[in-house]
Amino acid sequence: MTAEPSGAAEPFDAAVRTVLRAASARELFGPPGPAHRERARARYRELARAVHPDQAPPGRRAEATEAFTRLAARWAEHCLAAAVGTDEEFTLRTARGEYRVEARPEASGEMADLFPARRAGDDERLLLKLPRGADCNDLMATEAEALTLLHTGGDPRFRPYAPRLVETFRHRDGDDGTERRANVLQRLDGFRSLAEVRDAFPGGVDPRDAAWMWRRLLVGIGWAHRAGVIHGAVLPEHVLIHPDDHGLALVDWCYAVVRTGRITAIVSRYADWYPPEVAERRPAVPATDIALATRCMVELIGERIPPEMRAFARGCSLPAAERRPKDAWRLLAEFDDLLDRLYGPRVFRPFALP
Repeated sequence: MTAEPSGAAEPFDAAVRTVLRAASARELFGPPGPAHRERARARYRELARAVHPDQAPPGRRAEATEAFTRLAARWAEHCLAAAVGTDEEFTLRTARGEYRVEARPEASGEMADLFPARRAGDDERLLLKLPRGADCNDLMATEAEALTLLHTGGDPRFRPYAPRLVETFRHRDGDDGTERRANVLQRLDGFRSLAEVRDAFPGGVDPRDAAWMWRRLLVGIGWAHRAGVIHGAVLPEHVLIHPDDHGLALVDWCYAVVRTGRITAIVSRYADWYPPEVAERRPAVPATDIALATRCMVELIGERIPPEMRAFARGCSLPAAERRPKDAWRLLAEFDDLLDRLYGPRVFRPFALP
């Protein structure tokens, strides 16, 4: 059954239920296509106003954020279906290849959505990343540039710390002619975000388990910095770990700074995580990533963090960028010394999410 616009703003509770219970974009916005375009857009705007986190009732911001994120994913699903003429799997042909793409996003971020895709011929599992608007094309181009530099100019031993860029191209929507830049990315199977890990351990992760994640995070940003790239958004959703293999990868390089410059866009829900130089519009430096990475790990461990580790984190989080550590490789050596003092020789600790 297809939902129809109500003609009046839905109350918060009703709108949240409507969004979270919808199994597809069609249930929220009706069928894709030019004949339904304005009605679908009106419905989206109505629901977006109703569930926007800034308008949520007191104490309900988390529910609003979940609903708003889900709504954004469903809207992306609808827009793609309108562009390609179907809300099922479709074929996308580019200058370099052909992909079978599922029209429903697997994940949604601040400004883009990720659609499962397979490349014709080798059937490699990939992700098609599409921004929701053409105003984010520059961020998508930044990601393509950053990943290209990392995988061609960075130390090849550390390439698993970031997904491989398969292709970048411009996609013209058949619905309204909007041109959006798309990136095709390597799919990282078996990985989970630090946000998921944090949710799975509300009382905090054992510092001995968090230690290998912290170490690998320093390796990842150290590799990027040596290649001339500042990630610019080292946040829980952008840090992925592989629980079984103790692997780590940094994703969403759209906010990166290549070689030099300032961070031009932030993830709004984490606005208070960024160090002062970002809000002051000063150039991003390696210490910027170090501060964000430290916040990730402190939040992950929570109250279980040992005093010595908290003191280490405090030194990595000083307000003045010039007073923070600026070399992630040297900082890793200091962190290893700290771990030796706290826990002795390192041993492999199996890690599993509940």
